Amino acid sequence: MAPNDSAHTTEEARDLVAGRRKAARYLVPVGVAGVAAATIGLVPALAASGDPDLPKISAQQLIEKIAASDAQQLSGTVKINTDLGLPSVDGLASLGPKRTGGGGGSSASPDSKLMELASGKHTLRVASDGPDRQKLSVLDKASEYSVIHNGADVWAYDSASNQVYHSKRAADGKKELGGHPGKAPGAVPTTPKAMAEQALKAVDPTTSVTVDGTLHVAGRDAYQLVIKPKQSGSTIGAIRIAVDAKNGVPLKFVLAPAGGGKAVIDAGFTKVDFGKPSASTFDFTAPKGAKVTQDDGKAHGGKAPNGPRGQESKGLNVIGKGWTAVYRLDAPGGKDTAGLVSGKGDMSKVPPEAQKFMNSLGDHVTGKFGSGTVFKTRLINALMTDDGKVYVGAVSKDALVNAANAAK
Repeated sequence: MAPNDSAHTTEEARDLVAGRRKAARYLVPVGVAGVAAATIGLVPALAASGDPDLPKISAQQLIEKIAASDAQQLSGTVKINTDLGLPSVDGLASLGPKRTGGGGGSSASPDSKLMELASGKHTLRVASDGPDRQKLSVLDKASEYSVIHNGADVWAYDSASNQVYHSKRAADGKKELGGHPGKAPGAVPTTPKAMAEQALKAVDPTTSVTVDGTLHVAGRDAYQLVIKPKQSGSTIGAIRIAVDAKNGVPLKFVLAPAGGGKAVIDAGFTKVDFGKPSASTFDFTAPKGAKVTQDDGKAHGGKAPNGPRGQESKGLNVIGKGWTAVYRLDAPGGKDTAGLVSGKGDMSKVPPEAQKFMNSLGDHVTGKFGSGTVFKTRLINALMTDDGKVYVGAVSKDALVNAANAAK
């Protein structure tokens, strides 16, 4: 691309990606990580000889092309790798609340199973036929895990344990899958397109958006859109999105950290077909002898629990703006939880694996705010103060401490 191409979007382009930007700022790193989550490492594009020779396009035009994309049907293989710097997914999972009722207790429940995408390399097979039918399969060496959304039904099957999960919570507004091809239960993005849409919601005047040449991905010609923070202090260095030159579908998503090194998140199609998948792709019958768990949605009252993504948590405030925004909220359990995190509370209540996980990430800090513990990954950092406040964002440790000091 020529250096004169749009350095950032015009007012019209910003309108296309506007709305809930502050919430989206939290969603970008957390949603695509699958931890809110998350998924993904370096996957080389399937390149032909040389980059494709395509007509020049501005950043505004490319964003409009993504927004106008109406490809509802596709099937393909996605290679993903996530390197958040987490020592153990098991340790992370042990910190979360235990589900009771509904899908709790089933190894096939997507709420817990898809946490595995928060780290390491994975191969996904995806298929979509409009908003009512999607299938996602996570392929392992000796097993397969699949989630199938077909109309009002959501099925999940874990071949390793021969367990089946079934829910009809997707019937009203398709909350289970987010009503979107490429989003798994809980609205976790699992394709480059879903990840790109989250990233584009974060575009505002604090963002630089450019087109950086062309490339081949999965045998298709693509433009490369680059999104970068203009501000210092963000842990995000750049987001690169390969966009199909013909239909505007994002084919590859790479999130590079500000500190350098390999990508935190890298997801890309290695094979893709935009034809209509066979109807049988979305059929599912529980295998003979499989344990089937019915989830009636009562575990959360039929609704997703409140949290920072919807800015519904008690006491949530935003400090700063743009890519260096920090979210402040009250820790569940307040000072009691903070005591456990700092190691000053009754640690007999904390599982050993969770203690190990917290100790591996924790870093004691002090400031005008008092004292607390910073938990670090390569993308998301969080400060929990000893008085039960939490400061979280895709920002550096110093930025968290400064935000906590400013809040006092």
